[in-house]
Amino acid sequence: MSNAAILSRKLHVAVLMGGWANERPVSLMSGEGVAKALEARGHTVTRIDMDRQVAARIAEAAPDIVFNALHGVPGEDGTVQGMLDLMGVPYTHSGLATSVIAIDKELTKQALVPRGIPMPGGRIVKTDDLYQGDPLPRPYVLKPVNEGSSVGVAIVTQEGNYGNPIARDAKGPWQEFAELLAEPYIRGRELTTAVVGGKALTVTELVPKSGFYDFDAKYTDGMTEHVCPADIPEEIADTCMRLALDAHRILGCKGTSRTDFRWDDEQGVDGLFVLETNTQPGMTPLSLVPEQAKYCGMSYEDLVETIIADALNTGASGATGGDDGSQGQA
Repeated sequence: MSNAAILSRKLHVAVLMGGWANERPVSLMSGEGVAKALEARGHTVTRIDMDRQVAARIAEAAPDIVFNALHGVPGEDGTVQGMLDLMGVPYTHSGLATSVIAIDKELTKQALVPRGIPMPGGRIVKTDDLYQGDPLPRPYVLKPVNEGSSVGVAIVTQEGNYGNPIARDAKGPWQEFAELLAEPYIRGRELTTAVVGGKALTVTELVPKSGFYDFDAKYTDGMTEHVCPADIPEEIADTCMRLALDAHRILGCKGTSRTDFRWDDEQGVDGLFVLETNTQPGMTPLSLVPEQAKYCGMSYEDLVETIIADALNTGASGATGGDDGSQGQA
């Protein structure tokens, strides 16, 4: 059934937002933007700020579909997806198995690298071991295994102020997480590509005004310049779009996803690496998916309705596996 046919009737949509993850403020902004867009198109909206009674609140609302605007745990890691599957309520974005894999950076590597997706090497390290010595030659990156929005990312360099070895009292993700993913640092440029409705949109380059593209740089107005489309060689742009679509399909993503890259521009296409695929990208005024959609001629309201229509058309709830029948198993 076409998207237009699905949306020919007005829907009751529960917009699930907020929650208690580090990304709660971003989720609230995403959810409110989605809710207003749906209301502008004549749909009935019930806003639900995620709490421990969320199942009862969704059951009471009895929506046609849930728009999952949560970011991070438990809205993006399969927990909410499993709950909605059990309730038999359709929802947007990826299903349970895909969400479990994609939020875990190590599981994502295990799913994508054997299928030809270039990703940085690295390994999981216990934070206590960091105080004894470096897991990789400096510079290297430390990041939580299952957080999004660059939450808790640290770049460890020879000149940094973390200490050598890292000091226990130095501010960093080792103070919050028992395990971290250590990866070699890739110099160069930050690129990202969104996939919507089974199509890669374009490539955006992210140029932080200072430091790197961390949580604050992502969501503080004026801290990062978005160059859309990116001023990069055609070969790099085409490769980004192909890899983003491949990752989307291999992992079994639904609706929309956003794949982030690091590109060492001194190495050409051999310097392009996938960092992660985000199954529930932000929908805030500063978010990258709406920006790329606009560049491709799709309004914010059209984007929201496209995501909903895709969920209803493909049976996103509980759906796993890519377009080629793969299950994205690690």
